[in-house]
Amino acid sequence: MPDNAAQSPDSSAPAWSNADLASNPHTRADKPQRVRGMFAAIAHAYDLNNRLHSLGMDQLWRRAAVRAVKPTPSDHLLDVACGTGDLTLAFARANIASAVGLDFTQEMLDIAEIKRRDAERATKSAVVKNLKFIQGDAMALPFPDASFDILSIAFGIRNVADPAKAIREFFRVLRPNGRLVVLEFDKPRFAPIRWTSDFYTNKIMPLTATLISKDRSGAYKYLPKSVETFLNRDQLAQVLRDCGFDTIHQKPLSFGVCVCTTARKP
Repeated sequence: MPDNAAQSPDSSAPAWSNADLASNPHTRADKPQRVRGMFAAIAHAYDLNNRLHSLGMDQLWRRAAVRAVKPTPSDHLLDVACGTGDLTLAFARANIASAVGLDFTQEMLDIAEIKRRDAERATKSAVVKNLKFIQGDAMALPFPDASFDILSIAFGIRNVADPAKAIREFFRVLRPNGRLVVLEFDKPRFAPIRWTSDFYTNKIMPLTATLISKDRSGAYKYLPKSVETFLNRDQLAQVLRDCGFDTIHQKPLSFGVCVCTTARKP
């Protein structure tokens, strides 16, 4: 595992201050440590804030991602930046052969494992029972070449230090004809919806989410800034092409607040 994944965040200082976010957070050399510290700080309230601030749409978006790659009983899945495991578990319930969830932050994985045990008791699914959650770095995946049929990442590619490097790793560990699905926030293209979304994301959500989580890491100030300064859907599609993927499709969800991007490894 890379050294920066093993370092402990400095809990005495916020991961993101207003000064840090005055410029593009994606250009910071210490972004991985800051992201890890941020998610460690908000893990306990992550699911609650997701449900409340997406109005429950986050679960619908994940189900759309599962459907988009048409999982089959012979598929082996890797869910990168799995967080608390919602998308990994959605795939595990979709009658596939196996699933692995990987995340940079152990505190998120601890919650994912609790959810896995609850799901195992509820479903008695062999795939859920054998589902593994492991800590690791999207830019240095600890798997051999051509290990998986499906690779998914939901709202995580934006938090990686070098997205192109991570996408090349995705390409490496996928088998020929393997499918990639990426969920990521984007700017709605219809102006009135974009203005409403920007106001909610930049003004309301940072206040309410911070209050609910009692967060001092700056996570919910980072979120809108990280979306604003990240690749748009067209730029992401071009990076996928540059890394070798083809058959790229993009489906806007919730009027373009979120985009589901699928691609294939030739």
